[in-house]
Amino acid sequence: MITKNQRSTILFSVPVLLLSIPFIAMQFSKEVNWSLFDFTIAGFILFGAAFTINLILKKFTTTKSRLILIGKTLVILLLVWVELAVGIFGSPFAGR
Repeated sequence: MITKNQRSTILFSVPVLLLSIPFIAMQFSKEVNWSLFDFTIAGFILFGAAFTINLILKKFTTTKSRLILIGKTLVILLLVWVELAVGIFGSPFAGR
């Protein structure tokens, strides 16, 4: 059984691992070119989602409500990430 402290450690290590992927890729390829601003925004989005998921896990006890809220959080994360990456909605925040 995973304790609450271990769960938080795992949950907040996921953004670090995800951010390390482009950082490592930048060392081997010129095609991956992230600036400090890119890492800052990505970190803000990923850690914000991790914080929200952690809060959901602490405040809600039923599995159904947890799954629904975490699913909504991940969908919002994905939509924001895709909009910033390629601008599928054409908002002023798109990377164009």
